[in-house]
Amino acid sequence: MHIGSKIKSLRLKKGLTQEELGERTDLTKGYISQLEREVTSPSIETLFALLEVLGTTPKEFFDEPKKNMKVVYSPSEQTTYVDDELKYSIRWLVPRSNENEMEPVHITFLKNGEFKQFEPSLAETFIYVLSGKVEIELGKRKFIAMKGDAVYYEASDHHRVTNANDGLSELILVATESYL
Repeated sequence: MHIGSKIKSLRLKKGLTQEELGERTDLTKGYISQLEREVTSPSIETLFALLEVLGTTPKEFFDEPKKNMKVVYSPSEQTTYVDDELKYSIRWLVPRSNENEMEPVHITFLKNGEFKQFEPSLAETFIYVLSGKVEIELGKRKFIAMKGDAVYYEASDHHRVTNANDGLSELILVATESYL
């Protein structure tokens, strides 16, 4: 692992000079330069101080990047589940997305369709309504979103999405902390 080059990359992404990074961590510009050129290695304490200023955690810093990660997924790679009783279908747009930080799905509601009620969680949810009209229930509050509307909420209360249209409604839903 090239610690120095990773520190340099993070510093540049933050828009900091070596001098500015040094000032924020009580290190000299010369020491930062030596670190970035792999001439020296930081102590654990110094590394943690640098990572804090650079806005990352040790885990994120040392995790290997996902190489050869697939970028485009065709419909044949996507999975669909149909619930005839609740009158909806859900299509997972990215295989194994529940292992990622975000889980994007396409949901289609038939008339009177509803998605199951979810327990409170740490997740954040984004919805984009493609067609029709849906109702979002967050605890005791209810919201209506129509075609073209975007919805964003923290899932810290019981929540549910239902079709509020007199026909078909479709949406894209992206959740963090997979709970679908």
